[in-house]
Amino acid sequence: MGVSTSSPEKGIVVVTVDFPPVNALPVRGWFDLADAVRAAGRDPGTRCVVLTAGGRGFNAGVDIKEMQREARETGGHHALVGANRGCFEAFAAVYECEVPVVAAVHGFCLGGGIGLVGNADAIVASEDATFGLPELDRGALGAATHLARLVPGHLMRALYYTARTATAAELHAHGSVWKVVRREELRDAALELAREIAAKDGELIRLAKAALNGIDPVDVRRSYRFEQGFTFEANLSGVADRVRGTFGRQAAEAATGTAETPRHGAHGAPGEHERYGTPEDHGRHGEHGEQEACQ
Repeated sequence: MGVSTSSPEKGIVVVTVDFPPVNALPVRGWFDLADAVRAAGRDPGTRCVVLTAGGRGFNAGVDIKEMQREARETGGHHALVGANRGCFEAFAAVYECEVPVVAAVHGFCLGGGIGLVGNADAIVASEDATFGLPELDRGALGAATHLARLVPGHLMRALYYTARTATAAELHAHGSVWKVVRREELRDAALELAREIAAKDGELIRLAKAALNGIDPVDVRRSYRFEQGFTFEANLSGVADRVRGTFGRQAAEAATGTAETPRHGAHGAPGEHERYGTPEDHGRHGEHGEQEACQ
């Protein structure tokens, strides 16, 4: 369990995150991930980093239970502050890695997972991968900066406000996912892309990464930090706790079928074939078994 690093081929470093049961990372986990990615990028022999995960899904955000335990026991906010700082460092480490980062995504990619893949240089995903920000359902805010790097602006807002998810195929259609493959082919597909990148001149690929970051229209560090200020406001005002307090009840209703979710399509037209999934469609309230959200 934790963050591990391997080098299956010359020039390629694989950073793997594994925090059972659903890869909802504790505070320490985010900092460990940041350290591993930064260390891989600093190694002059590295030409590409592959970011992957073990278990049922790529990432389910931060471990909210860690914050809830502290709130019950001490009433403090150290875990909240730590989670915010940890996410900030991990997202920045991926973006600022001195070589390209390829994210290999399977299963659910939620909350903090969006921060990671949104800052990656390329994404390879399995057919079962789903992407979304359930923040508003968890009493949190954040990572819209990174979702905006995956889908067009108006779609980003609709997904954010509704807490719906998009599939790997849908993101591929928008151009943000490089390739969609079967689950068992994911690692090989990610390594194939990494191998092609690593075949370039090592010094030149680092210059290319720096150049591309330099022409980005949005400063992702400053943008995400701005979002985090509203997360703190939501927590300090009590809004976050109020919303989180309804989470368990909503999950139970969804599991028993006592609550109905409007069946509307991506553009809100009733009766149309639905492209973007509801929480129940993708199991965000039942499958994951924990209360997660990236702050």
